[in-house]
Amino acid sequence: MRQRAEIRERQEENILKEETVIVLDFGGQYNQLIARRVRECNVYCEIMPYTASLEQIKAMEPKGIIFTGGPNSVYEASSPRCSKEVFGLGIPVLGICYGSQLMAHLLGGAVKTAPVSEYGHTEVEFDTSDVMFEGVSPKGICWMSHTDYIAEAPEGFCVTAHTQACPVAAMSCPERKLYATQFHPEVMHTQEGMRMLGNFVHKICGCKGNWKMDSFVQDSIQSLRQRIGGGKVLCALSGGVDSSVAAVLLSKAVGKQLTCVFVDHGLLRKDEGDEVEAIFGPNGSYELNFVRVNAQQRYYSKLKGIEEPEEKRKIIGAEFIRVFEEEARKIGKVDFLVQGTIYPDVIESGLGKSAVIKSHHNVGGLPDVVDFKEIIEPLRSLFKDEVRKAGLELGIPPHLVFRQPFPGPGLGVRIVGEVTEEKVKIVQEAVAIYREEIAKAGLDKELGQYFAALTNMRSVGVMGDFRTYDYAVALRAVSTSDFMTAEAAPIPWEVLRKVTNRIVNEVKGVNRVLYDCTGKPPGTIEFE
Repeated sequence: MRQRAEIRERQEENILKEETVIVLDFGGQYNQLIARRVRECNVYCEIMPYTASLEQIKAMEPKGIIFTGGPNSVYEASSPRCSKEVFGLGIPVLGICYGSQLMAHLLGGAVKTAPVSEYGHTEVEFDTSDVMFEGVSPKGICWMSHTDYIAEAPEGFCVTAHTQACPVAAMSCPERKLYATQFHPEVMHTQEGMRMLGNFVHKICGCKGNWKMDSFVQDSIQSLRQRIGGGKVLCALSGGVDSSVAAVLLSKAVGKQLTCVFVDHGLLRKDEGDEVEAIFGPNGSYELNFVRVNAQQRYYSKLKGIEEPEEKRKIIGAEFIRVFEEEARKIGKVDFLVQGTIYPDVIESGLGKSAVIKSHHNVGGLPDVVDFKEIIEPLRSLFKDEVRKAGLELGIPPHLVFRQPFPGPGLGVRIVGEVTEEKVKIVQEAVAIYREEIAKAGLDKELGQYFAALTNMRSVGVMGDFRTYDYAVALRAVSTSDFMTAEAAPIPWEVLRKVTNRIVNEVKGVNRVLYDCTGKPPGTIEFE
């Protein structure tokens, strides 16, 4: 066995690398969103920590570099910063928010505490002769979020946008291919933000836009065949979108060399274990070997008394891989382990010195030593909507591709506090009712994600003539296109009322139903 860090190879080896834009992350909450927006321009984009060396950056051969926002002040000694030499590489650079201030600060401009902070929707006036703002209306609403501002642009820069409170809302030095915006063009609140990013990526960086899912799928299949050769492959199949797409991708590449092990950890949705077996099992449509492991009691035992979310995730992840090791020994020699890790899992589990939002069971929760030759994560470079596009390219039926996302730790992160078999059954029944009523109302295709979670709050209620002291179930529904930002969905009251009535009457142990109105940020989509 070898250290996991030694055996992980770059997962992007099968990606067309002709056009890559790098996002240097300075701790901003929109790092993923910036990368996702660049990919919407059909240009591959990868996030790197601001601590990346010049050698690492040059090795990527990027067509452009984008600096993210961040919570710090650039004039503080402890603030994150990159080498000033990055501006001399001849590669176009776009600084956003903190990134714009950092560019100004490093190149001799003045950054100060703003006399009036700007946050939220702000009217901005643009110089539309600047290539960044070609085709953009002279005035528009942009999203601001800053307490510092660029008081004076560096020598050689032109001011290309301003607001009433911010004299340098954007600046550029076309000769050096340097651009900066104090506002956030990547968020949906900024009008024509995608046009601005498109101008940077296509007109300034010169990208043609060759990042397409059909190319990714075909290149991945060919690359996997070459990498695996005649080796045996074990795939971690949960039945969710990510692992299902990974399994079918491997099935197309190596067929019966692939064994998919489905671990029913007792934290799945109602009847989901049987549904997964029907799709991928012996009577299913895919050329692969399928093994189902019923490990429900094993997981319940490991999770007994555990309340802290990160500890639960790590326990579920560690047990997850141990089960695979056991199954691998039964099968015989196995060379590769495949997992459905996707890019947001990697970023949210921590990138460089960025904050860890939460670890994912197939990223941060795995033990350091793995009893396999190599780990393959063919979707590691993709965002969720890109995974779905890949699934359609692979010919997976749309009802599978667009099924509701489900976290690797399952209901373990939809039960606040200790996980027990009783609580799992409560959530399973509540979710089944919620899904049924959402579908009846015709809302299932409109929502990015919706589910029921069990809080650790118990309260007094009355059912019949008797006092109850039972749990509160929280309903969650969000609208999102990329799962990096989300808004609480305005579910019609009649639907919520019907769901509530059914849950309190049909699910034993529940006497109260709540609706979560929190967006992402500040919340996450899942509860834990």
